[in-house]
Amino acid sequence: MWFPRMHHPIRAGTPSSDLGDAIGAGRRDAAHRMGFLRNRGDDDGDGTRYRMHEKLFAIGDDYWIENDDGERRFKVDGKALRARDTFVLKDSSGDDLFKVQEKKLHIHDTMKIERDGDTVATVKKALITPLRDRFDIEIEDGDDLEAKGNIVDHEYKIERDGDHVAEVSKRWFRIRDTYGIEIAPGQEDALILAVTVCIDEMSHD
Repeated sequence: MWFPRMHHPIRAGTPSSDLGDAIGAGRRDAAHRMGFLRNRGDDDGDGTRYRMHEKLFAIGDDYWIENDDGERRFKVDGKALRARDTFVLKDSSGDDLFKVQEKKLHIHDTMKIERDGDTVATVKKALITPLRDRFDIEIEDGDDLEAKGNIVDHEYKIERDGDHVAEVSKRWFRIRDTYGIEIAPGQEDALILAVTVCIDEMSHD
């Protein structure tokens, strides 16, 4: 597990008041860099962070979605993208998990995520402004989600009834055309990843 390094070293002979200030500053700095999920006190452990490529529909090749330890967790089927303009997300064993067809993109700014031919989630563009964007995610067999923030620049959060589900940011990976997503424990990671792909596609079409 990665532990952040404090930027406020404590020297011998530091007065007690300064010592408390230094420790507090170090903790605040660490909490900021660890992301909101690691600051919630969840008993289930830390969230999982993944590295994503922007505009996955345009790649046309197989693409592995890795976690921040470099482990390959999910695969994007490049053959389906080239042949049918269809985004197919597979698990690490190659089994299909979710599917999104690009041809359905421009129907009222809506994208549908399917599993075994059934719609499991519908992503809708709800609000686009120069400073703040919002997408609504309707879940067929669960509570709906909402994505809001600076979506065009990949700096936003996904929430369920005000509770944090995931955070998207470009600051975690200094790689061109790449952004990160940190998903809270207990979520269906593959579905949340598919949702972010839809949001990325609709916000840049």
